[in-house]
Amino acid sequence: MPDDLHRRYQDAHAAHQEHARACTTCTDTSRCSVGTRLYETFTRLQDAYLNRQRQQRR
Repeated sequence: MPDDLHRRYQDAHAAHQEHARACTTCTDTSRCSVGTRLYETFTRLQDAYLNRQRQQRR
């Protein structure tokens, strides 16, 4: 069974990258409101996934 958290984190990363490529406002250091929301979703899911991976290694 695929890992749902991993899939959601990867999907969020893809959505953020797709937006960043198309948005003329977003840069590496500054994001529009949509870019900010997508980036925050990606980082929150990535943190959750990596923290769970660390917990499982203990």
